[in-house]
Amino acid sequence: MGLRVLAAMSGGVDSAVAAARIAEAGHDVTGVHLALSANPQSHRTGARGCCTIEDSRDARRAADVIGIPFYIWDMAERFQRDVIEDFVAEYAAGRTPNPCLRCNEKIKFAAVLDRALALGFDAVATGHHARLTDGVLSRSPDQGKDQSYVLGVLTREQLAHAIFPLGDSTKAEVRAEAARRGLTVADKPDSHDICFIADGDTRGFLADRLGAAEGPIVDEEGAVVGSHQGAHGFTVGQRKGLRIDRPAPDGRPRYVLSIEPVSNTVTVGPRSALEVTTIHCGPPVWNGPDRRDDLTVQLRAHGEVYGCRFAEVAGGLRIDLDRPATGVAAGQAAVLYSGDTVIGSATIRSASRDQLG
Repeated sequence: MGLRVLAAMSGGVDSAVAAARIAEAGHDVTGVHLALSANPQSHRTGARGCCTIEDSRDARRAADVIGIPFYIWDMAERFQRDVIEDFVAEYAAGRTPNPCLRCNEKIKFAAVLDRALALGFDAVATGHHARLTDGVLSRSPDQGKDQSYVLGVLTREQLAHAIFPLGDSTKAEVRAEAARRGLTVADKPDSHDICFIADGDTRGFLADRLGAAEGPIVDEEGAVVGSHQGAHGFTVGQRKGLRIDRPAPDGRPRYVLSIEPVSNTVTVGPRSALEVTTIHCGPPVWNGPDRRDDLTVQLRAHGEVYGCRFAEVAGGLRIDLDRPATGVAAGQAAVLYSGDTVIGSATIRSASRDQLG
């Protein structure tokens, strides 16, 4: 007997093919598009932005081709509170958030899943590129599109009610299938960057909400080498756009080493000073099997993976890397893997350079 499945349909090719596969498998599928903007634009700008009127129409057309009921759910208020306001607050606190990760956690697999279960659905299906087998999350075979990292914050209970129909497919295979099925989104560009900042100007977006506040840019010794109009405009590891008045003595580029929101100070230095070997995290979410072999950690979406060891400590998790990492920012997620299988995640609080051994 088939399941009652709510298929989240963004208006893109992945979610359309995911919904089609679930329906073809014999499940009772209903499509839903999430209206996340209170004032949606009519059209996207290439691959920038999402949740436009065009996207909702594309989702409806895909549902018509598949032959499933379709609804639009207004999640704009919840998205504003849990994703956009969280994003701004995190930058104001000197951290670097991942809004896609937060949207999966708070919107798609909290608000939407809770409502779906209350309405009698058994599961929520999405077009994420990740494998999910018996509630265990692992990487997609398409490493360039793998989204297990942004799903690594989900709990076991949430994963138990999720379906990722594209888990074993590459993006090229998904587009080819969409064309065969007559879905008009087969060649639609993927969304990228931050969906609610359609012009890609994150610094401008934050400045509009947090205002300008002049502060110093200092080197590792505390000498002032420049100024800025708001520490929220920087991220750890950033090299471009620093507008430093005084060049480094060795003539090499400087990078953002730390951001101190209370004093509104940005510290810069050489790339070597970014290297860290220990990651200090908040409380972990254990959502996979209890494995300690072939351990790796990923510290950014589509970032490098590092061999590691970990230990639960008071109030959180300590992760020791087998080799130094750079550009590790507080506010990002550290997602732990055993081979390709996700075993848990935690939010990065800080990082330090300890002796490897």
